[in-house]
Parts: sequence; C-alpha cells; structure tokens
Amino acid sequence: MKAVVFSFTAAGAELSLHVRECLRKNGFAVQVMTVERYAAAANGLLSLRPNLQAATATAFRDARALVFIGAVGIAVRAVAPYVADKRRDPAVIGVDEKGRFVVPLLSGHIGGANRLARQLADFLGGTAVITTATDVNRLFAVDEWAAQRGLQLFSLTAAKRFAAALLAARPVGFYSDFPVAGPLPAGVKFADSGAVGMAVTLKKSCYPFADTVVLRPRIVHLGIGCRRGISAAQIRRLVRRELRRLDLSSTVIAGIATLDIKQDEDGLLAFAAEAGLALRFYTAASLRAVDGSISPSSFVAQTVGVDNVCERAALRSSGGTLLLPKTAGDGVTMALAVEDFVVSFPEDA
Repeated sequence: MKAVVFSFTAAGAELSLHVRECLRKNGFAVQVMTVERYAAAANGLLSLRPNLQAATATAFRDARALVFIGAVGIAVRAVAPYVADKRRDPAVIGVDEKGRFVVPLLSGHIGGANRLARQLADFLGGTAVITTATDVNRLFAVDEWAAQRGLQLFSLTAAKRFAAALLAARPVGFYSDFPVAGPLPAGVKFADSGAVGMAVTLKKSCYPFADTVVLRPRIVHLGIGCRRGISAAQIRRLVRRELRRLDLSSTVIAGIATLDIKQDEDGLLAFAAEAGLALRFYTAASLRAVDGSISPSSFVAQTVGVDNVCERAALRSSGGTLLLPKTAGDGVTMALAVEDFVVSFPEDA
C-alpha cells in the first residue's frame, strides 16, 4: 500500500515526518512531499514538482491514502477534480500543522480514512474529527466492516438503507452461510427475511431481505488440470458452466492453482489474465502431500507424477475443503475448494 503526505509550511514539513512514521507502522510505503524550500534529501522530503495539482493527480491514481498537512480547503481543492467513486477513491485526510485535529475528508469507510484518522490522531496526540452518521452515533458501519474484512459489497444503495435503518432503530437482519464468532453488532439480529438486512454468502441468488446488503468473501480457489494446447475459451466454458450450476459468482474466486509443468500453457495463462486472477504453480511432490478425499487417476499419476491435479491444487491453494470435486469437459478438469471462513465483528460494533 502506498501513501503520500503533502505539507506546505516549515511546521507542516516537520510534522509530516511523524505522520510518515505512523503510516509506515500501519503498513504503508510512504512518499513525503513539501514545497521546495522545505524539501531536504537528508530526511526524504521531496519537492512538490511540478506543482501540487500534478502531484495530487498522480497520488490519487496510485496511492491508497493521501494526507494533507495544512488547511483542509487546500486538500479539498487539490482532490476535487479527481473524485469519482467512493468504492475506488483513496482515503483523503486533512491534518492541521500542529497535529491537533485529524479530519477524514474522503472515503471514510470503504477507503479506511476514518480508521486511519483515528490511528494518526492517537499517534500524534490529537483528535480525530469523524463526521459520518454511523460513527457519530456509535453504530455499526457495514461498508467499513466489509472493507476491513476483505468482503465484496455489491450495492452502496442497499448499504445506505441498511445504515438508515440502524439510525432509525428499525429492525435490521443478518444472514450468513458461514459460522459466526462472537455477538452481532448492536441493533442487528439473526434473520432469514425482513425489510432490511445483510447477507454474507457465496451464492449469486441469496437476497433474503427486501433490501439486502450482499457481502461475498473471495475465498474459493480454482484448481485446473488440462491437456496440452488447451485454449482459454475451453477453460472458460467449463468454469462458467460449473459456477452457474453452483450459483456462484466469479467474484468469489481468489485464484487459480495447477501443476508447475503448466507454467508455459498459453491457454491457461490467457484465461488467468483475462479473469484477473493470480495463478499458482505447485510441484507434483507438493500436491501429493495434500490430505483429503481425492479422486485418483493412475493415468494422470503416470503422466504427470500426481494422481489428481485439479482437486489437490485447489486444496493446496485454499488450505480448506473441497466445494466441487473434479469435473471435466473438453480436455479440462476443474475443482473448487473453499478456505475456512468465520464471520466476526469488532468488539465495539
């Protein structure tokens, strides 16, 4: 993750070094920029070149967080031309040059600006100025929780109605295909139906509430075996067929796994690239060591050194259990395995 810190005064430049330290502790690779007269190679302060607007454009495109030390009006004007979508915009935070107030300005929940503002305020000894309604009222924010847990949220409109129901103290339901550890957030109750609620599921057709916030974990691993010369289209047809049959969205797939001798298989490489999925390769010895109920094939074992590629690869990649045993079509075999997944909520939710 990348973060960029901007400052415009001597005091701001000094504070930016402390902000950098905090951001690094929270896993960011940090670039610190200031006006030319305060830039210093010795402490890594870069000059704002060619100007703030150009530097902001680059940071907005490439970074996960932008921190402006100075008047919030400067930050607002700098980012205004690039604001597009709260699901993609980076976190934008304003900090006064004394470090007394830390203000999340953009992407408070999904982009993590609220959480990062609290971390910065704690580190600097200042106050995080949070203005989002759920935070002000100490209520559960489903979009922020989803972002923190790596869950895909498919309707911001439904998320807004969910928040509105919580704020109005109306019944809000929770449905999950997975085990739940610990209590639910305040105001949220287990339910299979109702007016408003959230559903944690892998299924495409799971909408138990009239207004359902659908949250899908990306925890399914696709194991692939194939003959030499198989095309991306052949793999795609089988995968789409089985996902459709299982009522699964392609968005729940975390990656593809196969045998290392397939590293030069053009069709498989092309399929992974067009799907935007990471492709993992395992040795035959590594796959043979996988435990589980496997459908063995002596022919496959004699050919590639392991009795089942797709099931073993999916299990090896996921570390979980089989969701779909080996199925075949048009020279391709596939299996699906799912990671062990438990739903949990923050203690203060």
